[in-house]
Amino acid sequence: MVAASLARTAPWRDDELLECVMVVPEAPNVATFAFRAPSGGWFDYLPGQFMTLELPVPGGTIHRTYTISSSPSRPLSLSITVKAQANSIGSRWMLDNLKPGMKIRAFGPAGIFSALNENAPKHLFISAGSGITPMMSMTTYLWDHGTQPDIVFINCARRPSEVIFRERLEHMACRVPGLKLKFVVEEPDPYRVWTGYQGQFNQLMLGLMAPDYLDREVYCCGPEPFMQAVRDMLIALGFDMAHYHQESFQAPVTTEAEAPVLDDVVPDADTAAEIVFDSSEVTRACDQTDTVLAVAKAAGLNIPSGCTFGLCGTCKIRKLEGEVHMVHNGGISDDDIAEGYILACCSKPIGRVVVEV
Repeated sequence: MVAASLARTAPWRDDELLECVMVVPEAPNVATFAFRAPSGGWFDYLPGQFMTLELPVPGGTIHRTYTISSSPSRPLSLSITVKAQANSIGSRWMLDNLKPGMKIRAFGPAGIFSALNENAPKHLFISAGSGITPMMSMTTYLWDHGTQPDIVFINCARRPSEVIFRERLEHMACRVPGLKLKFVVEEPDPYRVWTGYQGQFNQLMLGLMAPDYLDREVYCCGPEPFMQAVRDMLIALGFDMAHYHQESFQAPVTTEAEAPVLDDVVPDADTAAEIVFDSSEVTRACDQTDTVLAVAKAAGLNIPSGCTFGLCGTCKIRKLEGEVHMVHNGGISDDDIAEGYILACCSKPIGRVVVEV
């Protein structure tokens, strides 16, 4: 019946208004809006792409971009899932005013963030908050494809009740062993038991969730600081960043030429560096991929250490000069970093570095 419907109609074009046909609450200040084309047209797009909506908010019309949360494998409707932040205008208007039967103008679809652009057998989806929406679209498409997917799906949220699509994802995951869900929350909901991961997403969690992460195509979406932390984490772990892809809340792009250059610091094993241990009056040449702790030990110097994973904080020392690439797992505070402290076990010198050892 669906095939017959598609055969009788043409794909939706953005010169036709979209009609809202359903509003589904998902989490606090989060809802999914389902749209259909009044003409009966079907929706053709890549999972992970976005739409631009024209919203008649008080004070004048505005345009807002949202990732499509539905999948093109279910082409008779198109869904947008929005989360209203404290300063939201468009999303707040949608949550308060957009009802079934109303029509709005939309443009698109567009965007280059899609798992279909790479022929990868194994995927790792990492998201935070409403950055889960393109991951939901891509996961649904791969699940609908009819072959066994191989997806590790990681989502970070403030509380378990704020994990968007949790029930839908669990419904899919309990039917295919190749979809593995991993949720990380900052804190549990009051009076509710949470037995999953808690705290800030870090390297140790990644290794437990996806031990074969080096073999996977990685897709990441979330706030800019979150994506930066994920990139730093993968770089420190030796991941080939040619297999890393990200979408941004602030700047979704429509072509490869518009994609921002990710100017990340990547320690290079072929680039020389130098560490000066100031108090010991010792200087050692090294590579950018050597840690301060390893160079100190090779020089016969003793820096107390414990976990060597940036977790315990035992190896905290003060950096006097230079820059290091440090990716820790919670063993040092932002205040300590601002005061010049580093963790020797997970800090790699970029050029010449002077430490108080």
